[in-house]
Amino acid sequence: MAALESFGATHPGDPQPGDLIEIFRPAYQHWALYLGDGYVINVTPVDEGPPAMFASSKSVFSRKARVRMQLLKDVVGNNSYHINNKYDGTYAPLPVEEIIRRAEYFIDQEVSYDLLGNNCEHFVTLLRYGEGVSDQANRAICAIGIVTAAAGAFSVLGLLRSRSRERQY
Repeated sequence: MAALESFGATHPGDPQPGDLIEIFRPAYQHWALYLGDGYVINVTPVDEGPPAMFASSKSVFSRKARVRMQLLKDVVGNNSYHINNKYDGTYAPLPVEEIIRRAEYFIDQEVSYDLLGNNCEHFVTLLRYGEGVSDQANRAICAIGIVTAAAGAFSVLGLLRSRSRERQY
C-alpha cells in the first residue's frame, strides 16, 4: 500500500471508478479507465512484450489489441497522467456499476484496433458513455486532411506555373 501512496503523491488526482485516465506518452496520449483499488483497464498491442508500455511504434500499426486490467502505476510508468472526463458535458456517463460491468466483460479479450477509428480513447469512452469518441483521432484526421489539401494546392499551383512557362516559349 505504501507504494501506491507514494505513487499518488507524485501523480496528482484521486481517480474514482469509471474515470477516464489520460496518460502522456512522449508522442501521444494513451487512455485507460479506472476500475478502483489502483487498477485500470486499457488496450495494449497483442504482439508487444511488456503490456504496460504501450509506447512503441507497434501500437500505431497494430490491427489487434488485448484488453488488460493492470495497476495504474504500471501503465503510467515514468509518464504523467491526469483524470480527464472531458466528454461529460457532451455525453452523460453511464452508471458506474454499468461502466465497470462492461469493462470487466472485455478483460483479456482481443479486440480490433485502428489508430484513427478504434483506438484506446475510443475504447474507454465507449465504456464510460456508450459512445466511442476520440479528439486525438479527430485531430489526426483533420491534420491528414489539411496536409492532403495543401499537397493538392501545391500540385495545382505547380501545374498552372508549368503551363504558364509553356506559353512563354
